[in-house]
Parts: sequence; C-alpha cells; structure tokens
Amino acid sequence: MRVLVLHSHPLEESYGRALFHQTCESLKKAGHDVDACNLYEEGFDPVLSAHDRRVYHDVPQNADLVRSYCERLLAAEGLVICTPVWNFGFPAMLKGYFDRVWLPGVSFALQDGRLTPTLRHIRKLAAVMTYGATPMRAFLAGNPPKRIVKRVLRGQIKLGAPVRFLAHYDMNNCTVETRSAFMEKVKREMEQF
Repeated sequence: MRVLVLHSHPLEESYGRALFHQTCESLKKAGHDVDACNLYEEGFDPVLSAHDRRVYHDVPQNADLVRSYCERLLAAEGLVICTPVWNFGFPAMLKGYFDRVWLPGVSFALQDGRLTPTLRHIRKLAAVMTYGATPMRAFLAGNPPKRIVKRVLRGQIKLGAPVRFLAHYDMNNCTVETRSAFMEKVKREMEQF
C-alpha cells in the first residue's frame, strides 16, 4: 500500500521528528511504499494567497501551484499525519497544507452546492500527535485535532476505513520513560497499519 506520511515540525532534533522517522521506518518494515512528506524540509508554502482564494473553485487551475502535493495525495492509499499539536490545533504549516491541497477537484467535488468526498481510495488513516496539554485539558478544550482526524478526515476517505489516533499528552512534563513507551507504541501500531 502507498502511504503518505505528513510531517510538520521544524526542528530536526525534536521528538516529533524522531516520531516521524519511526513512523516511516515501521511502515516500510510492514511492506508499505512510504511517501515521507516533511512539509518544512520540502519548503511547502502554507499561505493561501489572494490568488489561491480567487481560483479556489476553478478546477483544475486551482491546483496549479500545489500540483505535486495533490498528485501525492491522490496516489495514496493510506494517510498518516505525524505532527505536534500547538494551542489545541495543527501547526500553521499543516493547516496551510489542508487549505491549499485539499481542494475542490482533489479532496471533494462541489456541484450545485453539494459536496462529495473524492478521497475514497484512502483505505487507512492514522495520526501520531504530541500535546503539551494533559488529556483532561485537551478534552475540556474540545480536542479539535482529534475531532478533525476522527470525524472530518474520516468522512472524506473510504467509508468504514480504520482510523488510529495515537497521542502523547502532557509533553510539558514528559520523561524519557513516557517518550520511550510512546515511541514503542507508534512502532507497533505502524507495523500493523
């Protein structure tokens, strides 16, 4: 299976980057063809410009500036999002990816005001996330990233597709042991993806 792994952490030495590498390595070990998309290293521009917004509904011209990213998404049969959660949301880099790449004609069709998902070829979805907040604080805030993964993205891929959500909460108080245990969990889960 071709798996697109999206990563959005700017620091090479970060725990998030280590999780990204472990995710990709474990998926490869499981026999998947991995497309490792590190948005920072690739120099992805997350800004939805005035031009982008003007042509947003003009299929296929709307994808001209992000065509390679659209093609990678359309080629994927699995999707894994590996990112930190900042201020109870996705980093701007990842949010910009969704704004600029998940376009009409790419992730959905829009006809007569009716939206039809077009990513039904994606058969599996997973998220590997780190939070500074505790699980309770994330819950009280509504945990938007978890809802986006488990509701919004789930609704756009193959109906009934399995969705895994892995999160290391309370990174502000983590230890070597908690990080190691979570890394091992990611390794096991991705080897079974």
